[in-house]
Amino acid sequence: MGRWLAIMFVVIGASSYGLLSSFIKLAYGQGFTDGQITPAQVTMGTLFVWLLILCHKPSRVNPFKGPWVKLGLVGIFGLLLTTVFYNIALNELNASLSIILLFQFTWMTIGLDCLFRRRLPRKAELLAIAMIFVGTLLAVNVLETDWGQLSPLGVMYGLLSALTYSLFLFFTGQIPSNLPPLMNSAIMLTASLPIMYVLYPPTVFMEAGSGELILWGLLLGLLGQVVPTIAFNIGIPRVGSTLAAMLGSVELPVAIIAALLILGEPVGGIQWIGMLFILGGILISENKKA
Repeated sequence: MGRWLAIMFVVIGASSYGLLSSFIKLAYGQGFTDGQITPAQVTMGTLFVWLLILCHKPSRVNPFKGPWVKLGLVGIFGLLLTTVFYNIALNELNASLSIILLFQFTWMTIGLDCLFRRRLPRKAELLAIAMIFVGTLLAVNVLETDWGQLSPLGVMYGLLSALTYSLFLFFTGQIPSNLPPLMNSAIMLTASLPIMYVLYPPTVFMEAGSGELILWGLLLGLLGQVVPTIAFNIGIPRVGSTLAAMLGSVELPVAIIAALLILGEPVGGIQWIGMLFILGGILISENKKA
């Protein structure tokens, strides 16, 4: 696979995750809670991936012939906890503020890479981080946000989701696997189910309105589990975790545009300028690596 195709997969995965927040807010608006949405999202996403494996013969391999323990741990501490923490944050904050907190994964992932490789950040990385940071502040309209009205619980879980998301991005690029990307994704998601059912018992599927909940789970599982997990498993091992963190910055513009179009959250001129800064940071990072 070519480098630019791998880059496109990472961008697709990040864009899908960017769409997720607006649809979760819609589900909350229908009366569902994070205790219902999270198990529905993860369960339906996992089943969807296994269905894809059944339909794709090259992916039907023995999962225990690969690094299934490591992949499972990434699924638990990366994928699952990101979903849990982010969904709680979305229940406490609006979509735009939730995404800015999750967005701290950018510098966290680069920090993990520097720590793991015992190196200092490159000049291109520092410049890209600076542009992305400035763009982020502009994109969330930091000067007009009433920070005193924020939920401390929402802020805490938003930052925790950033930490676990950075763990997912980093270690996905560090685990060599001879398994197909679909099987890698299935292992990650399946390993997270027992832990999730401890946190959120599956009794929610037997409550009134479970049919509608399952439909929401299919949509959210597709956006939050299926597309990002598969796309990242294809792209990140080929581009590296540092560039993946930069490319993942596209998630913020997608999330803010989705919040505008789907939820009606206002987006001003300063926020559009911020998005241009973010995209500029991504291009600088990639051009310096080319």
